[in-house]
Amino acid sequence: MQNVFKDKSIFITGGTGSLGKTLTRQLLSGTYGLPRKIIVFSRDEAKQHFMRVAYSTVKNPTDEIIYDNFRRLLTFRIGDVRNYASLCGALHDVDIIINAAALKQVPSCEYFVNEACQTNITGAANIVRAIEENRLPVETVVGVTTDKACLPVNAMGMTKALQERMFIAGNISCPDTRFICARYGNVLASRGSVIPLFYEQIASGGPVTITTTDMTRFLLPLSYAVTTIATAVKNAYPGETYIPKIPAALITDVAKAIIGDRAIDMKVIGIRPGEKIHELMISYEEGVRAYDRGDFYAIAPMLPEIQRKEETAPRGKSYGSNDSVMTYAETEELLRKYNLLYSEGRTEVDEELLA
Repeated sequence: MQNVFKDKSIFITGGTGSLGKTLTRQLLSGTYGLPRKIIVFSRDEAKQHFMRVAYSTVKNPTDEIIYDNFRRLLTFRIGDVRNYASLCGALHDVDIIINAAALKQVPSCEYFVNEACQTNITGAANIVRAIEENRLPVETVVGVTTDKACLPVNAMGMTKALQERMFIAGNISCPDTRFICARYGNVLASRGSVIPLFYEQIASGGPVTITTTDMTRFLLPLSYAVTTIATAVKNAYPGETYIPKIPAALITDVAKAIIGDRAIDMKVIGIRPGEKIHELMISYEEGVRAYDRGDFYAIAPMLPEIQRKEETAPRGKSYGSNDSVMTYAETEELLRKYNLLYSEGRTEVDEELLA
């Protein structure tokens, strides 16, 4: 794992998002080998500006080796995966593409389905098309996806499921490029997730709102999301989807742990548009193509042209968030480990704590 990205040119779409920033930070640290170049690609110029300024003003002596040449190593490019032309102009001399650009808010995608399609589906199609039509020598494309793409019931999951298929099929149209996916669950306290919402509700005196008392979710820190991507880049065969083995918890336990002993009520408000009670990482149908890879599962592609003979038997069953739920004590300990328990006046999460 130490040299997965060494001397590679890495192109990160959605690079100013929670995952993109954590990925950039870990790439610059040399954890997986120091890249030759990192290109942060996104359409938000303000976020790019603040991210660029943050790296250009680093003062810690321990960071000098990493950042003394950041102007050469870390670059920023305004662009949008929805725009084929902007991708074509940006993807030259790129070895690895990590597609972290997404519309990921479940209710937003339900109300603005076309917007979700444009980013999550057309964006992926534009990456494949750019590589194919311009014969770009890209080594690997990683589609960052979600458990909501597994037997999807909402627009966000449906568009991400089609993104997975778009990339997997890219192995046929672009045989010199390896297309793989990394699928995982809820990232702890990422932008727009439930934990920052709980903070705001507690700070305003409550109540903390719960959609339903039996809802479960997979939970993982941003750092392990990056580990999943790095592991897939190192080990995945063309068309495979890598899935981390991660804990799941009752959302009521998450809320109780964050509330602590404060006199804050919980209020059940009902499931939001498009939500599931339990999430799946691997469906029953995928289980017959899912293989154990240590700390991960790998789902083999269904396309016969890129299937390979496996030496081990497939998992043969689904993998859901209600299969093995953490106890309240385990949930509280996980949140404590990443300093996510509430403190007075807190409404935001320092993403570096999760990295």
